[in-house]
Parts: sequence; structure tokens; C-alpha cells
Amino acid sequence: MSQVLEGLNPEQLEAVTLPHSSALILAGAGSGKTRVLTTRIAWLIQTGQVSPLAIIAVTFTNKAAREMLTRISAMLPINTRGMWVGTFHGLCNRMLRAHHREAELPQAFQILDSADQLSMVKRVMRGLGVDDEKYPPRQAQYFINANKEEGLRAPAVEAVDDFSRHLLDVYAAYDAQCNREGVVDFAELLLRCFELLQNNELLRTHYQSRFKHILVDEFQDTNRLQYLWLKLLAGSTSTIIAVGDDDQSIYAFRGARSGNMLEFEHDFGVGKVIKLEQNYRSHGNILDAANALIRNNRARLGKNLWTAEGKGEPLRLYEAATDVDEAAYILEEVRALQGDGVGLSDMALLYRSNAQSRVLEHALFNAAIPYRVYGGLRFFERQEIKHALAYLRLIANPEDDGAMLRVINFPTRGIGNRTLEQLQAGALNSGSSLWHSACSNPPAGRAGSAIAAFVRVIESMRNATEGLPLPEVVEHVIEASGLVNHYRKEREGADRVENLEELVNAAAAFVAEEGLAVYEADSANAPTTNADEQAIELEPLTAFLAHASLEAGENQAAAGADALQLMTVHSAKGLEFHTVFISGLEEGLFPHENSLNEEGGLEEERRLMYVAMTRARRRLYLSHAQTRMLHGQTRYNVASRFLDEVPQELLKRLGAAVPSLATGFASGEVMSRQRGKPVTVGGFRIGQHVLHPKFGSGVIVQAEGSGGDARVQVNFRDDGLKWLALEYAKLLPV
Repeated sequence: MSQVLEGLNPEQLEAVTLPHSSALILAGAGSGKTRVLTTRIAWLIQTGQVSPLAIIAVTFTNKAAREMLTRISAMLPINTRGMWVGTFHGLCNRMLRAHHREAELPQAFQILDSADQLSMVKRVMRGLGVDDEKYPPRQAQYFINANKEEGLRAPAVEAVDDFSRHLLDVYAAYDAQCNREGVVDFAELLLRCFELLQNNELLRTHYQSRFKHILVDEFQDTNRLQYLWLKLLAGSTSTIIAVGDDDQSIYAFRGARSGNMLEFEHDFGVGKVIKLEQNYRSHGNILDAANALIRNNRARLGKNLWTAEGKGEPLRLYEAATDVDEAAYILEEVRALQGDGVGLSDMALLYRSNAQSRVLEHALFNAAIPYRVYGGLRFFERQEIKHALAYLRLIANPEDDGAMLRVINFPTRGIGNRTLEQLQAGALNSGSSLWHSACSNPPAGRAGSAIAAFVRVIESMRNATEGLPLPEVVEHVIEASGLVNHYRKEREGADRVENLEELVNAAAAFVAEEGLAVYEADSANAPTTNADEQAIELEPLTAFLAHASLEAGENQAAAGADALQLMTVHSAKGLEFHTVFISGLEEGLFPHENSLNEEGGLEEERRLMYVAMTRARRRLYLSHAQTRMLHGQTRYNVASRFLDEVPQELLKRLGAAVPSLATGFASGEVMSRQRGKPVTVGGFRIGQHVLHPKFGSGVIVQAEGSGGDARVQVNFRDDGLKWLALEYAKLLPV
């Protein structure tokens, strides 16, 4: 046994050798929690306290389950094949297969993935005659899953308004259809398994007596139903070892309840909480900064990470003039680190919102630095961007069949596959494009009317955008196409809307970089007889579409190749890197503006920042920009409050008073594009940092009027945008 326990620190050893009682283990980032879980299982088996088949271990990913089994096999000469180690869904699937009759399921029941489930919801809604414009199918899908994750069947759900009553009807009909077909979705796996144990005393007693030891990883990420399932499985005789970190609870939007940890202490009479605070990943300065930040959260169990590795380097804080300057600085540092022997794949560039990746990707593309977007798609490969580009392609060239097929029924217009087959057959017979066929020979009846409506949408957009600057063309199209409205209705569509708005910024940046026209050669003053060398002037929209295709297709990092890692902070959880860059640390971006209006939102944002910081082993960069293009407009930013929460002695400040590359003015002094000079009103200027006796610190983003009518709009760190009359505001320059 000495070999199994060898190398454990005192707290890890205590957790591994706990007596037969439930316990909560607060495991900080990089503190070796996986080692503790697997070593406890090995210790229980090798000391003869329990059979391998009397243990059940719950993980949150299949990868974690495989890693746990591999480690146990390396410690003990046993066959782990029959052990119950897996995810909530995997273990529930296993139990339902074994007791399918009691669960009223066919033995070979099929599991619907998210896409299959959405298709089923759409079928059910069509059968009920529900208007899918008024009641979006994806919203009905979220409604069903959210209630299942709360342990609620349709009859138990309270309908508070007409909208939820319709979704409740869909839920009931969907459940009935799934039962008829003998299929289950992911949320159903857990709910059906919970109901099986709850309603069948014989089975419940069997599993409660069988599984004497229950171990749960990432306990802070459990939702309500998962916690109820664990309580039911444990009964009064089994013990639960719950391992988690409330400071890394960042999935509230998926139903995770960090409050389960407090409930667990009460429900299972946990007398002692073991804290794993020694970190084996990061240098001391990084941990000290993360500890100081997270202490500002009040609703936490409390721990303090430390390391024996030494303090290491200070955190580097860079203040850029613009988001483009920020990206340029990050690229410069990446190249320097490469020169020092740090591999690209051991560097991560983190951002709060997916839309931020566009500026960063563009800079990497131009610099020919290979990169990989972890857990997501590159900007121009994202579904919503491809849809928007398809609409733009149709405006530029209505003969583009691929673009037309992509969006003719997105957002949905009642144009089904059969109608499309008729349209394609007509185009093939006449040797024309789908657009020509739609205009000259559309199908009869409702299908023809739907196609005619689509044609009118495209023609209307083409007419409305004629002669407009490229960014305004893009802005009009994402709205008039219905894409923005479609994604706004989705429960998790905010990221997609932000990406669509970022496409407007991409167009503005393209115009700024390339000018209003793109030339292959300048032959205006140099006539030539060679047609291949004559100037080819591309209309801005066509040039932009070509640019988007090139960025989407080039500089792809091959599988296994060394590439810079780009990802959202949510995607970074569980990973670690030599060097981490956290970009866009500005109020409204990180912390996200939505969090300020949600209960507990700011504390969750702070936990996100904590997760981001603790991904770094040796070097951590923090950056923000004075101005950033958002929603097609220049936004003047206040630095994130999180930067004030990091002890200043741990920071090495860089670029704090650099001139703006865009304007040539000093930090904080922003050029007005309309007037060609800094805008000043009543002694204050746009971009200036100010202090208000009630609202605190902020930055002036707009100014107008004069004398007694002079007023400014200030973006305050804590209170957002406010118009203030200068005569009464008592503003102080900072």
C-alpha cells in the first residue's frame, strides 16, 4: 500500500484514507483532484474494504472517466472493465439498459442527440399546428430540457402565461411521441433513471446496498436532478465523496448549482471539509493574484491556493489604444516566446465572448501564424456567419445556387425538401440557376408563394443596400434577413448575435485596410496590351466575400501540428498552458454587461476570471483596449474592475500611455471622424476618464451642446451609460 499512497501531501493523504463517511473535498485548480479520486478507489480495493463492483464513480466527461480507469489499472492488477465509472448520462444509460422493462423502454432504445431531438420537436409542433415563427422549435427544445433537468414532467410544470402554455402542450406531446417510438433524449436518460429508482423500491434497495462508496468529480457543476439522483442512490448507508471547487462553478447557464455543495454538507451531515490548496501547476505570483481576485466573492466556501514552486514572473498588464493594437501586441509576444522555445500549442489566447476572436484571428492570419480554435469554430466557419455570407453572396450574385440552398429556408419559411427538389428539377430541365427557376417557374400553391416571398426578401435587400458603404450593407442584411431576430429568440443565441454584429466590424476593418476597391494591378496610367495585366476593380462586397473565403480556408493548422490555442474562458476549464493571454478585460466585456443585471452574475464572472488566470503555469498576460469596435461602432472602454482587484505589486504595467495608432493622439484623447479633431465640450473631451461623486469612475463616450446646454454621455464602470448635464454633474477629470 505504501506505493499507492506514496507522494501524497498531508491533505491528499487525509482525503484518500477517509473512514466510511461522506465528505466534501474542496479541490483547488491544479491541486491533484483526479489523483486523489483514483488513489482513494485503489486504496479502498487494495485494503479489502470493498469490491471493485461496489464502487460507483461519476465524472463529467468520458475522457475523465477513461483517464480514471487507466490510472486505476496502473495502480492495481485488476480488470476495471466491469467497474461503474462514467458520466451521469453514461451510468444512467447502463442502468436503464439493465432494467428496460421496469423503465418501460424497449431493450434496444435509441438515444436522440441534440439535432435528432430538435427534429422530433419540429415534427410534434407540425402535428399540433403550432406556429414555429411565434414559438421557435429550439426554444421549445430548451424548455423541455430545462424542466427535465429540474425533475419535472409536463403535468408538474406550472404555465405562467400563454406562451409557456403552448410550450407545455409541445412538451406533453413530445413526451408521448418519444414513448411511442421508444427513444430517449439526453435529459430523459437521467430523469427516467431517477424515476426508476424513485418508483421501484426493490431496485432502489438493491443499488443502495450494492454501491457502498459513491465518488463524484466536478461536484460544483451538478444540476438539481443530478443531485437528487445521487441522494436517491446513496440512501442512508452509502457514503458520497464529493470533490469540487465552488470557485470554478461557471456553468449556471447550463443549470449547474454551486449551492449543491452547501446542501450536500447539510443533507449528508458532513462534519469536515478537506481543502486541497497546494497547487502543482502555477507559479506563486499567478496564484496570489487569483486568490486576491476570488476573495471578492462573498458566496464561497473559502480556500487559498499556494505552491512550493516559487513566485515566478509578475503578471504582464498591457493597455492598448485599440483592439487592433491589442492583437498586434499579443502577436509580438507570441513570436518572442516562440523564439525562447515555447511551443505555440503551449500558449493559449482566451476571450470572454466568441465574437472577440475575429480581430485576433485576422491578425494571426495576416502574420501566417497557425492557430486552432479549441472547442469551437473559426470565425468565418461559424454557422451564423456562413448564413449571413450566403445572403450577401446572393445579393452580389443571385445565380449562386450553393448560397441559395443554404438560406432559402433559413430562417424557416415553410419551404421543405420536396419543394426544393421540384425547384432543382426545374432548374436542371431548363439549364438555368435555381434563382432563375424560382423567378420564372416556381412550384404551384403554398410552396410557390413561400419561394416568391424569399425572392422578394433578396431583391428588397439588394435595392435597399445599393450604394451603401460595405459595413452598412452587412448591417442591413443581418437584420433584414431575419438572422438576428432568429438567434435572439434562442436561449443560448446571444453569442451568435454577437458574432453577426462582429461581421459588421469585419467589413469596416476590411474597408479601412483595403480601401473601397481592390486592384490586382494599377494600370490607370500604364496602358498594356496584355489583358491579364489590366486592372481588375472588385466591387467592395465581392472583394469582402473573397477575403472571407480566404481567411476561412487558409492557415488551417493540421491535426497534431504546433498551433496557438484560441478559446473562450468556458472552453479553457480543465486545461493548462505554459503561457496564457486573457484579452478584452474591459467593463461590459469581461465582466460581461449581462452579468450586471443577473442575480449572482458578477460573482460568476469573477469565477470565470479565476478559472482563466489559473490555466497559466509560468506566464500570464492581461490586456485591455481603450477603444474597441463593437456592433459596428467605436466603443470607449473602462478597464475591467477585475484589474483593480489584483494586487498592483504583482503587475508589470505595459503600454499605459502609448499614442493611439489609429489617431496619433495621446492615450485617452480620441479623434472624432466627423470633425477631424478631438471633441471637447465644457472642458471635457470624448475618451477622457472622469470621476463622479455618485457613479464613480467612467469614460466620456459622447458629447454635445454648449454653455448651459452642454452634456456628456459617460460609460460608468458600475452603472453603465448615463447622460449628464455638465452644469450640474460635478465631474472631475482623472
